[in-house]
Amino acid sequence: MLNGIIGKKLGMTRLFLGGGRSVPVTLIEAGPCTVVQVKNPDSDKYSAVQLGFGVKKAKQVRKPMAGHFAKAGVEPAAVLKEFRVEDASEFEVGQTITAEVFAQGDKVNVVGRIKGRGFAGVVKRHNFAGGRDTHGCTTHDKPGSIGMSADPARVIKGKKMPGQYGNTQQTMRNLRVVDVRPDENLIVVAGAVPGANGGIVYLQKA
Repeated sequence: MLNGIIGKKLGMTRLFLGGGRSVPVTLIEAGPCTVVQVKNPDSDKYSAVQLGFGVKKAKQVRKPMAGHFAKAGVEPAAVLKEFRVEDASEFEVGQTITAEVFAQGDKVNVVGRIKGRGFAGVVKRHNFAGGRDTHGCTTHDKPGSIGMSADPARVIKGKKMPGQYGNTQQTMRNLRVVDVRPDENLIVVAGAVPGANGGIVYLQKA
């Protein structure tokens, strides 16, 4: 049985559940995905299913990938992702996978790429407190001392410093599936997921 799917983050809203509780939720367009390749232990040493999501213009597809899609007999997909399965014989190339792989109440891990924020200082990047606002302080957003003077007389590896912030992969674990609407290709999960609206996310059962 497949335990994952490719989706697109649509945005956040809230749902009112029993007892008047307001729950913040994220709407995810999950599928439909097409099975592009099936891997089995005999030929590939492991069992997995490669899914394709979205549409890509033929002129934008490079020749190796064009041959890959042509061999499968499917339309070029914008995103490809492989999911491990226990028995690959349950799937066949060209099969359509929908949001029905999940059910209300399931716990899922959602992987996405967070927003890129460019070069950032330590206050924004690492949540440093910064210097005090009064008493003549002139280092409001500086990191302060970063090393030692005598021993070991160097900056320790991994020291939190200014630098590139964001545009990295992040996983939100154990999010609860509040609702599944297969006819709308929609999955509603409680809480926030990484990335901007319209960003690609990968859902997998926790």
